[in-house]
Amino acid sequence: MTEEPRAPMRRIIQLFRPYHGRLSVVLGLIALSSLVGLASPFLLREVLDAAIPQRNLSLLSLLVLGMLAVAVATSVFDVLQTLISTTVGQRVMHDLRTRVYAHLQRMSLAFFTRTRTGEVQSRLANDIGGMQSVVTSTATSIVSNLTTVVASVVAMLVLDWRLTVASLTLLPVFVWISRKVGDERKRITAQRQRKLAVMSSMVQESLSVSGIMLGRTMGQSPELTRRFAAASGELADLGVQSSMAGRWRQSTIQIVMAAMPALIYWVSGMTSVLSIGTVVAFTTLQAGLFRPTVSLLRTGVEVQSSLALFGRIFEYLDLPVDITPGSRALERPRGDVRFEDVSFAYGEAPTLTGVDLTIPAGTSLAVVGETGSGKTTLSYLLPRLYDVGGGRVTVDGVDVRELTFEALAETVGVVSQETYLFHTSIAENLRFAKPDATEEELVAAARAARIHDHIAALPDGYDTVVGERGYRFSGGEKQRLAIARALLRNPPVLILDEATSALDTQTEHAVQEALDDLAAGRTTITIAHRLSTVRDADQIAVLDGGRVVELGTHDDLLALGGAYAALVARDGDVVPA
Repeated sequence: MTEEPRAPMRRIIQLFRPYHGRLSVVLGLIALSSLVGLASPFLLREVLDAAIPQRNLSLLSLLVLGMLAVAVATSVFDVLQTLISTTVGQRVMHDLRTRVYAHLQRMSLAFFTRTRTGEVQSRLANDIGGMQSVVTSTATSIVSNLTTVVASVVAMLVLDWRLTVASLTLLPVFVWISRKVGDERKRITAQRQRKLAVMSSMVQESLSVSGIMLGRTMGQSPELTRRFAAASGELADLGVQSSMAGRWRQSTIQIVMAAMPALIYWVSGMTSVLSIGTVVAFTTLQAGLFRPTVSLLRTGVEVQSSLALFGRIFEYLDLPVDITPGSRALERPRGDVRFEDVSFAYGEAPTLTGVDLTIPAGTSLAVVGETGSGKTTLSYLLPRLYDVGGGRVTVDGVDVRELTFEALAETVGVVSQETYLFHTSIAENLRFAKPDATEEELVAAARAARIHDHIAALPDGYDTVVGERGYRFSGGEKQRLAIARALLRNPPVLILDEATSALDTQTEHAVQEALDDLAAGRTTITIAHRLSTVRDADQIAVLDGGRVVELGTHDDLLALGGAYAALVARDGDVVPA
């Protein structure tokens, strides 16, 4: 079994430090509420021992008013401390969610290629959501109950020290039992969250548009339902185990605590040492002691259970960031790009070795080669989806590792083969590149990408919701939307990663025209699948086994009669000039 990540309490406490002022107010309210609440048993004793036996109506009225005032004051204090403590707890959860999300945004592409999306979603939603009751109420519950316990013990000692000692003898046993229950719940909670993450991944993958299409066409919908039912059943069983863990032991504690007042009544009745008022006041205090004691023990169990959740979140926060931003910006980037002795490997075997390429500003480079030759990997290094293993990649003579992420994103744009569109309107998808883009700019970009007429013909125009991942649009339409989005950002350097490889010939021609307009005046790196799209490139680099084996123009490389000429002959789309 995989060992669960640990969550030291000091790290959890540090989450609350930004809110220490508000927490101090909460603690003050709790202390006041607990102390004021202790007045009730003493008022009750005077009612039973003095006011009623003596028929002193004025004293009785004062005592009753005092009891009412105590009830009102404790209720007001409770409402105020609940409001403040819940606000603090929600802010802590917000901070934690935001920290995890921001940290994951800084991870390289490698993390997301080896981690299921559902697992990430589960940690952000289910794990942090599972902490809610602990984060929002545990600290105040501990302080409130602890204050009540201490004050109750002091008051009980004032009334009768012998009964107090007898009442406290079993507390160490109760604490030991609760710790054992907490350990058991922590183990079950860890298993439950792992199963919940698996189920979230299954939902995310099988109920996406792609998952539904694959399941239906492969006839696997019943099997997917069976797997989901099995995972859900395991989750339900763990929920029952968590709820019942230590339930009999905790019930024993409650039975013993409930029996204690009855025992005191019996002892008092047999000895006649204490007055009725003292006995009632003592048992009232004792009940007031046992209630927060049981609550403290339960809170301890909840805290132990939540440590598994905190551990899973801290595990993500502790992931080393392998791509850190630089501090430089490019005021007026020209777009001169160089790959200088670049090497890279995903694992042991090198993917790129000794790559040297120079792409002057405003010129185009096409990268061709067999599948697995390193073409796409080369395109990942310029926008820093991965960092080079050796050598460097520069823009205008500046190593991309020295640039801020913002400067790099403004300088380098990417249009990939797999167009990603959000489940929102066309306008919002386009504005993802430029949030402050005007309607006129959206239309201009769409016109340049040859997609405006299609959008205008839709009933809702630019307010049309594209559907998850853009499945309401064809491949060519999605590509042109991606081109329009890139046009809005207007980067001086553009990477086109096999942007037309999945399209039919007619659609490819329309998209290629839009791409040609997009590339005009920019430094362009095209990862080519169909060689018919690259013959006009200023340079063509042929990759083989991660190395540049040929470099030149279309005509020059054909004349060499080497690797490029062989690719052209096999492709059949390009006729030598």
